Amino acid sequence: MSHTILITDAVDPVCMEMLREAGMEADVQLKQPPEVLRRHAARADGWIIRSGTRIGADLIEAAENLKVIGRAGVGVDNIDVEAATRRGILVINAPDGNTISTAEHTVAMLLALARRIPQANASLREGKWDRKSFQGSELYEKTLGIVGVGKIGRAVAERMQGFGMTVLGYDPVLAPEVAGRLGITLVSLDEIFEKSDFITFHTPLNEATRGMLDAGALARCKRGVYIVNCARGGIVDEAALLAALEDGQVAGAALDVYSQEPPPPALAGLIAHPRVVATPHIAASTEEAQQKVARQVTEQVIRALRGEPVTSAVNAMAIRMAAHQEVQPYLRLAEKLGLIAGQLAAAHLNRVVVRCHGDVPQRYAEVLKIAVLKGLLSCSQSGPVNLINAPVLAGELGLDVVAEVRSGRDSFTNLIEVAVETDRTRREVAGAIFGADDPRLVRVDAFWFEVRAEGWLLFYRNVDRPGMLASVGGALAEAGINIGALALGRTGKGAMALTAISVDEAVPPEVLRRIAALEGVEDVHLIYV
Repeated sequence: MSHTILITDAVDPVCMEMLREAGMEADVQLKQPPEVLRRHAARADGWIIRSGTRIGADLIEAAENLKVIGRAGVGVDNIDVEAATRRGILVINAPDGNTISTAEHTVAMLLALARRIPQANASLREGKWDRKSFQGSELYEKTLGIVGVGKIGRAVAERMQGFGMTVLGYDPVLAPEVAGRLGITLVSLDEIFEKSDFITFHTPLNEATRGMLDAGALARCKRGVYIVNCARGGIVDEAALLAALEDGQVAGAALDVYSQEPPPPALAGLIAHPRVVATPHIAASTEEAQQKVARQVTEQVIRALRGEPVTSAVNAMAIRMAAHQEVQPYLRLAEKLGLIAGQLAAAHLNRVVVRCHGDVPQRYAEVLKIAVLKGLLSCSQSGPVNLINAPVLAGELGLDVVAEVRSGRDSFTNLIEVAVETDRTRREVAGAIFGADDPRLVRVDAFWFEVRAEGWLLFYRNVDRPGMLASVGGALAEAGINIGALALGRTGKGAMALTAISVDEAVPPEVLRRIAALEGVEDVHLIYV
């Protein structure tokens, strides 16, 4: 099946080459108005952008077939990730491709700022020889504060340590011991402002970071601080920064990103300020970086559309965990158990409990819970259900979902159990992996047995007495339904038993009614896995 990939920002030609080699069609639509984008989005399976295209909820709604959005870069603030997640659309980025380029640009900005290189160059070009006006500042033995110690922040730290700088870092999720190994002292955000001679930002733009460097924060900084922002526009309050430059609180600022791009006339005063070094969002604009991000995001888009695991999903922890090879057989098993449980319950669900036994299921309990939800909700939802939107849909339905980690059962090294509760009943199923990748159903309710979890399965409970299987088998034979395999489970001799029959095709409703009418037979279900 051929896929169409919409491309609405200029990306390296390697993107089109890779799509062509994968047998996919590239629909390139650069600088188009929203109505044209909506028309092309409606037929797209994938969408690749950089920072120039903003994909809001309206475009996502129009893109009926869209399965994946790829951002050739790190930031995804130009994508409505919440709307994409609700629709089950995977959002991926290229988190590594521009690390070195952005870090090197940050270093260049720090040096240009400290030594006033652009201003001195402009003066010399005007025919002046003015050495006194451009006295700079050494970086050696100065303190650098890095806000956001991710890949880029760490690369900046490594390079600036070579200049003899003391490096402080603020990152709410980085462990102090990890920072210590990098030569970075973790401190609070207030300490960054109070102790740093130079401050550089390397965070995403979100509600927590928007306006992070405002008038109050600037007032807490050392007088004569230098500010660098090569991350995202909006992190720095530009009006407050201009005021701080004017009164000397800030000695200089280097900006590559802006709250609006291209910058509006209102920012002209800041950009033209004599102690500002400004570039037009080019930190990642190197030949090497553009090829890296294009290659990385295209590869991930292709893998996503082929149903293969991806590693750079930004809206699905489950997708990243699912990329681990050892968990993939259990993901398939968990989804099958969800499908089976949902079809057996056949009523409004209130609660789902997923119990994971054994080493592998325990390590991946959260993603296996989501896989169960994917199978379970596929029984009732008309729209797409996947590892991205299954938790969102479950939340909207008010479904109480619990994942539990248990010690392994004696008979199985690794086992997954799923219990679903409705207003009227509770059904339980359990499964295990046999061999390398052979998912099997091993329990329904209290009945233990073993059957491959695939294709059409006929379940029924019956009185444990001779002739019951012959009666059901006769009804199937008369209808021309072939039995592929069967399994029996019972709690005790002469008690109720459960029979699971694998059949080669769907059993017609009239045959199911005939089987349900047999004396001693009850709770008949035909399900497809």
